Amino acid sequence: MQGAVQRISRTVLAVVLAMACAGLLTAQKNKDKDDPTVRTLQGQVTDPDDKPVAGGVVQLKDARTLQVRSFITQANGDYRFSGLRADTDYEVKAEYNGMSSDNKRLSNFDTRKIATVNLKLNKKAESK
Repeated sequence: MQGAVQRISRTVLAVVLAMACAGLLTAQKNKDKDDPTVRTLQGQVTDPDDKPVAGGVVQLKDARTLQVRSFITQANGDYRFSGLRADTDYEVKAEYNGMSSDNKRLSNFDTRKIATVNLKLNKKAESK
């Protein structure tokens, strides 16, 4: 009998903790959404034929700290970096199967809360 009560108590505790964690995650998302010092960068990576690239690597470089973050594109070629500082410049580029995009810059003067930068891969240079 006592073992059953302990199992029920553990189950209830686990449910309460899960609900609390879910609430904290939602609160953090809302905080980021309302925080003017935080922004998001999103976009799509496409190949030279304008087809979305799944599995491409998008690299985001913080121009202040030189820290690089990476994202693997989704099935539809989409990528997303959230929690970025609004007062910082970033450089973003994509690579896939030896192809790469041009470097694009997200300036701190860009006031969009959610900035969209699409990246197009360039064909490999032909060797002579």
